[in-house]
Amino acid sequence: MPAVTMEEAQWYAIQTRPNHEKKVVAELDRKALTTYLPLVEQVHRWSDRFKVVQVPLFSGYAFVHAVASPSVRLSVLQVWGVLGFVGPQKQALPIPANQVEDIRRLLASNVPFAWYPFPRVGQRVRVHGGCLDGTEGILVDRQGDRRFVIAVDAIERSLSISIEGYKVVPI
Repeated sequence: MPAVTMEEAQWYAIQTRPNHEKKVVAELDRKALTTYLPLVEQVHRWSDRFKVVQVPLFSGYAFVHAVASPSVRLSVLQVWGVLGFVGPQKQALPIPANQVEDIRRLLASNVPFAWYPFPRVGQRVRVHGGCLDGTEGILVDRQGDRRFVIAVDAIERSLSISIEGYKVVPI
């Protein structure tokens, strides 16, 4: 059997029980697995005080960088608090490394950000800004190319454009 190299390791998202992200990551770290739990600071108020606490950026999720072998999968799934890998039928779906690095870079830069609804393929969306501001259509995916479709129902005709560079929001 050939030796496994770190070049074959990829990022995977795991779903955790509510409020167990930090415990899960600590346990996976003890098992010598590379993890990432993006944290943000929030001010929480109790009846007698305010306190700044670190909370997960994506509640209920953490990331694991590993080779998707049966032994690693079992090692992750045996951690109390892990509900499973994120992907079809809970199979580990690789996450491009640049997406994880983009999150790291954003959080390290302290640039203000806001959560944004994730439009789903087939969902009606509206363009915000630019020359198409206010235009409504349907978000589609054609072989990895996410597109915005403007349809004229009465004549059963439609036009599509690439949404690259456009801000679209679900409606």
